[in-house]
Amino acid sequence: MNLLNDEFVNVLNRDGEANYYGKIMTASEANTYYDLLLKNINWKNDEAFYHGKHIVTKRKVAWYGDQGFLYTYSNTTKQALPWTEELIDLKIKIELITNSTFNSCLLNLYHDGNEGMIWHSDDERSLGKNTVIASVSFGAERKFSFKHKSTKKTISLLLENGSLLLMKGDTQSNWLHSLPLSSKINHPRINLTFRTIMEQSFHDTK
Repeated sequence: MNLLNDEFVNVLNRDGEANYYGKIMTASEANTYYDLLLKNINWKNDEAFYHGKHIVTKRKVAWYGDQGFLYTYSNTTKQALPWTEELIDLKIKIELITNSTFNSCLLNLYHDGNEGMIWHSDDERSLGKNTVIASVSFGAERKFSFKHKSTKKTISLLLENGSLLLMKGDTQSNWLHSLPLSSKINHPRINLTFRTIMEQSFHDTK
């Protein structure tokens, strides 16, 4: 637990920074944000194209930003929606804590432990090199894992309700990350990843 101070732990032992701040708000604040996000975000099932197959996930996602940024991953493209009031509040809070700025946010809604995320890196060209990503978690506590691309070493931590994880430096170049499945989790989790889309990507992407 951390609660509103600047201390953090870098959970990676090499080739990147993943700073875990722990809980940055009270349980009451976190639960209030959880309820607002669940109700006010325009959630939609995520889509992906793998080997020519169109896949629709049970997990739901949403994409918001300063303007209609286009973001492409898993061979699908999303256009950012305008910020909601609670997303602006959280963006300001996270920017103050991390001394970083963000212009967009990808949100994920996992209904239970049967929904997760496979190994991947957030290294899309539109995010630039050595991108900074702030991950905020609400709801069910979930295990989050890193795997080094060369050594295959894995490092895991528990992301708490109302907590913050900041990934920066060479993390996306050298590490994969995932949200493992767990049959023991029967409550939803909402995850926000604040990002910075490179300005030219909005104009160049068709």
